[in-house]
Amino acid sequence: MTLLSINSLSKTFQTPTEPVHAVRDVTLDVSHGECLAIVGESGSGKSTIANMILGILSATAGDIAFNGQQLTAKRSTEQRRRIQLVQQNPLSSLNPKRSIGASVRLGLDVYDIGEKNMRWAAVETALEGVGLPGEMRTRAPASLSGGQRQRVSIARALACDPHLLVLDEPTSALDVLVQARVLRLLNDLRAARGLTYIFITHDLAVVRNVADRVAVFKSGQLLELGETAQIFTAPKTDYTRQLIGAVPVVDEAELKLRNQLAEGA
Repeated sequence: MTLLSINSLSKTFQTPTEPVHAVRDVTLDVSHGECLAIVGESGSGKSTIANMILGILSATAGDIAFNGQQLTAKRSTEQRRRIQLVQQNPLSSLNPKRSIGASVRLGLDVYDIGEKNMRWAAVETALEGVGLPGEMRTRAPASLSGGQRQRVSIARALACDPHLLVLDEPTSALDVLVQARVLRLLNDLRAARGLTYIFITHDLAVVRNVADRVAVFKSGQLLELGETAQIFTAPKTDYTRQLIGAVPVVDEAELKLRNQLAEGA
């Protein structure tokens, strides 16, 4: 069943010299419970698409439907609540003047979720749901590690009971070991809560561990869309082959496959 439907979506920015076509006539669907990775180099349009899904940017042409309803420039409270963002840098995405508990609680207050006298308990439950102790809610963001801060960002999004999480490079600011833990957490949360993910990244090494399907973008255009295994083993475009060529090799079988792809076999 389709949760998000993007139809002929385009975004053009007007500059003093010439228009910049950031997204060009993109059509794709995202099903309930799946993780769709949107990949491409910087300037490929992936973050612009994410911002249109979130309502931060309006589309120049085309439309987006969520749960069967059109997403307009003026979103309903329910629509805003059900689509949440996890940002790239967990330190800059958290207000340094707020305790982490206050940051997590903000969505509960904005969307009037639950009884007011129960919201701190809900904050602690949200923190515990991402593997952090509830009493950590009194601490400042600067006192946490990068991995802990990203868990707080995930808890803040999940506290709003979303249907769709837009994850914008959520592990790129983390070291490899912490990145693996956060990816494992995201996989577990998706399975446990039936969440749907749009995973924005330039790192295909991350994609193969989390995504069901991959959408490859270049210069605002959707070049290729397919199951993750198909994208990695039988890419259809030279650009996708180049992206895969930059992924670290983990075993001899993968190295052999990569050599075959490079030779056009």
